[in-house]
Amino acid sequence: MAATPSTSPKTASASAPAEAELKVTIDNKRPFGLRDKIGYALGDAGNNFSFNMVNTFLMIFYTNVFGLPGAAVGGLFFAARFIDAIADVTIGRLADNSPLTAAGRFRPWIFRMKYPLLIAVILLFVPAVRFLPYTGRLVYVFITYLAFGILYSSVNIPYGSMASVISNEPKHKTSLSTWRSIGAAVGSAIVSYCLPIFMYVGDSTTIDPNRFFIVASICACLGFLCYVGLYYMSTERVRTEKSKPIPLGKMLVDMFKNKALVVLVVIDIVVVINQNLSGTTLSYLFNDYFQNKTALSIALIMNYVTVLVLAPFASILVDKFGRKATCVATLAWGAVVYGAGLIIHTTNPIVCIVILFLGSLGAGMFNLMVWAFITDVIDNQEVLFGAREDGIVYGMNSFARKMAQAIAGGFGGVMLTVIGYQSSTTGGAQQTAEVVDRIYYLTFGIPTACCAIAALIMFFFYPLSKKKVNENARILRERAAAGE
Repeated sequence: MAATPSTSPKTASASAPAEAELKVTIDNKRPFGLRDKIGYALGDAGNNFSFNMVNTFLMIFYTNVFGLPGAAVGGLFFAARFIDAIADVTIGRLADNSPLTAAGRFRPWIFRMKYPLLIAVILLFVPAVRFLPYTGRLVYVFITYLAFGILYSSVNIPYGSMASVISNEPKHKTSLSTWRSIGAAVGSAIVSYCLPIFMYVGDSTTIDPNRFFIVASICACLGFLCYVGLYYMSTERVRTEKSKPIPLGKMLVDMFKNKALVVLVVIDIVVVINQNLSGTTLSYLFNDYFQNKTALSIALIMNYVTVLVLAPFASILVDKFGRKATCVATLAWGAVVYGAGLIIHTTNPIVCIVILFLGSLGAGMFNLMVWAFITDVIDNQEVLFGAREDGIVYGMNSFARKMAQAIAGGFGGVMLTVIGYQSSTTGGAQQTAEVVDRIYYLTFGIPTACCAIAALIMFFFYPLSKKKVNENARILRERAAAGE
């Protein structure tokens, strides 16, 4: 094994904070390469066969199949997401302190937990539940949705943490972030484009519950294949042995002192709110405003095709300007384009799709780089405090994303009720002209505000410029070299 030992930060460098006792080895027996990139991409493709199915179609399934009011579903989503968000931090802590096995620390979690996760996806879309009494439907929805969220975390937190242990090279981490986003885009595009074609019968307002269930089962099977590919194609090379875990209280205090982590969490909340609400509003926009299921498929896929369009240019832009400057510019671009769509108020679905595509380039770059942002933040945490806890730092960011999803899920349901949207157990309710116009304003107004807010926060408050990221990398290399 070609290994580079690195002692604890307190012995590796006189300037390193003395907080943890670590023994780090780098296993390069099988060098990092395309196999790792494809394997890691498959992981997020598998995630999105479940997550994007739920995020995009569960609300409309609950309102138009189970006949639940939007406000009730939104309240259930918020409560379940809040519990789920707390579970993210817990799972991150458990994963960090798991035994280091021959397969690594995080891969065994994915190997075990993929089975209950994919079963939970299928249970969310059981059509016979619509025949239960109203209270029974609410109880079933809450239990199954909460279970799905916790089980998704038990796979996604270890998966996200793997980005820091597959390789210790900054360029490799950037590459993994890009390939992860490509995997997510491919999985999401398949769900967004193909599913509406098979889910709906006849016109776009007629829903076949049995087709939803079949599609959910197919997504679970595809997710299983992706997770198997992730497990066997990726390797955990950075192997960290810890003499003792850092007290949770001190770790949390140190993380709140890491300004980069705090600001990234806030930005991620804003972007994820936009992402989740966009998936919901687009379904209703093309279902009720344009009444065009083909346009719905195209519109939903645009949010993910943009990632594939941006991927070849991401490394070039980041190498030249840095992640921060690149994402500030693209988020500002998104705000301008979505704002133009709000003002135009088009009745042409093709024009609408073009605007959505151009606007999605804004948040698309941030979504492409967010996983690399997290590895920058983890490096910054180690520089500041001498401790490396990949799982719980990733879990904290995931906690923020889940809270954003809770806010979006709650607001998504409430806003439907506020604008007067009529739910139905058959999906055939006709909406008034005023209601469908309000859906349009929400579809473009929400991303306009979210992209603008995220760009401003990153520009003024995020501290990890290109220069600072390179400086942190240099410090960590010097510490490792001093400990050889």
